[in-house]
Amino acid sequence: MLIGIPREIKDHEYRVALTPDSVTALLAAGHQVRVQTGAAARIGFSDDAYRAAGARIVEDAAAVYEAQLVVKVKEPQIAEIPLLRAGQMVFSYLHLAAAPELTAQLLDRKIIGIGFETVTDASGTPLLAPMSAVAGRIAVQAGAQALTMASGGNGTLLPGVAGVAPGKVTIIGAGMVGANAARVAAGMGAEVSVLDRSMDKLRHFDDLYQGRLRTRYSDTAALVELVAGADLVIGAVLLPGRKAPKLITRQMLAGMRPGSVLVDVSIDQGGCAETSRPTSHSHPTYVEEGVVHYCVTNMPAACARTATQALASVVLPYTLQLANQGMAALLADKGFLDGLNVYLGAVTHPAVAEDTGHPYVAPHTL
Repeated sequence: MLIGIPREIKDHEYRVALTPDSVTALLAAGHQVRVQTGAAARIGFSDDAYRAAGARIVEDAAAVYEAQLVVKVKEPQIAEIPLLRAGQMVFSYLHLAAAPELTAQLLDRKIIGIGFETVTDASGTPLLAPMSAVAGRIAVQAGAQALTMASGGNGTLLPGVAGVAPGKVTIIGAGMVGANAARVAAGMGAEVSVLDRSMDKLRHFDDLYQGRLRTRYSDTAALVELVAGADLVIGAVLLPGRKAPKLITRQMLAGMRPGSVLVDVSIDQGGCAETSRPTSHSHPTYVEEGVVHYCVTNMPAACARTATQALASVVLPYTLQLANQGMAALLADKGFLDGLNVYLGAVTHPAVAEDTGHPYVAPHTL
């Protein structure tokens, strides 16, 4: 099979889904790989490295999109939509539940769209997990930067200093993002509270941190209290494949001290705050209700080399299955089939169908 790896064109997106080592594995399995020039040059994977692995380097994105299988990081951008062909497989993050216009475009192009974020296995969402870990750690760094005076924050130093109390961090969601955000925030000495509705997760945090952070069951009263008292709120809510619930109301944000910060990691799925709207690395923040909002939709791209290495290692096995078996790979693996979002003009993921208003078509019927 011919596999294409394009250069990402989303704002400040330097990640790539497959490294030169990945290309070596694909060629060993009998496949061909085209890589757009400069696809990973900024993070230290040169065109020569891809050539040495056996890939063909091409100048134009159009040559990459001649491939039967396109493996990329972010959802197709406006300029990439015309390059998509009916029956072509696109394997990437899609986040369609929060993107009805993109969903309609992919349906019109009749592509086969497989979303990293909805592939499942016994552990959960294996292709989302590494980027959730990176985003959770970046969230604390981004929040700490946004709290500085130059960024519009109120000047709180999260670790505090001798004689001055540390800043307060509220993390909503105890999944992969929340766990990694808590690790960094607690490690720097902030006062950390984690909210979730899973008592098993809260007990795990309580046992792990031995009183170094607080856990609270996530109900409205707890959210109001802990959001209002926080210097930094990190939204780490995930319902796989679905739009994120709006747990943080405008009224809650208005109750925060001016210059406090919200980092909404759930923004890929629409955001978990009523005031959240997508931002970019070029323009990462805005202020609403006196609160600095950081809502970058591709947060892991800020540390693209680490993120690429983490992502490529989990994407490669699935790419090999697709290249070796085509759609049969999905039919043989229920968790892989969960990744199928759109298929030749039909929406094949129930959460995407519900949130975008399209009829759901069970993939086994197609």
